Amino acid sequence: MDSINKNQPEHNKSNLSGSKAIEKLKELVEKAETCFFSTFDLNSHANPTRPMSVLKVTDEGQLLFLSATDSHKNKELQADPMVQLYFQGSKHSDFLNLTGRASISKDKQIIEELWNPILKTWFTEGKDDARISVLTVDPQDGYYWDNKHGNAIAGIKIMIGAAIGKTLDDSIEGRLKP
Repeated sequence: MDSINKNQPEHNKSNLSGSKAIEKLKELVEKAETCFFSTFDLNSHANPTRPMSVLKVTDEGQLLFLSATDSHKNKELQADPMVQLYFQGSKHSDFLNLTGRASISKDKQIIEELWNPILKTWFTEGKDDARISVLTVDPQDGYYWDNKHGNAIAGIKIMIGAAIGKTLDDSIEGRLKP
């Protein structure tokens, strides 16, 4: 059986590294805003997963989150700092999968910078809540699926391709190595 990519007349693969990878990572994370944040539980061999909001992406490509020090997630990260993050920025594009290493800190300056009053829902004592920790994820590898010209153009190309019986999607995908 032939791969769909053999039917694709356009270039649809672009692996990115360094600053171009970080630029794409930032673009996709900002569109999604939230991700599924997976840790690893060595005892159960499960991958506990929960939704998390990315509060900042640094110029180096690090993703910053706030988390409770007494959460299951923080305990899992202390046992194994490896994480898997899954992003979806829209219904048909802006997909990203990252693997990385997380670290936990109590950096008050970063907490102050990331603080938003809505976070009081989880940190009832406000930005001075003793339970707040900063999770910093350093991405090590990733893969993205997107389109080149936006969802409208991608949709038009798919419809034309279906009408003429030719693969004309606007997809682009590739590995990210920040």
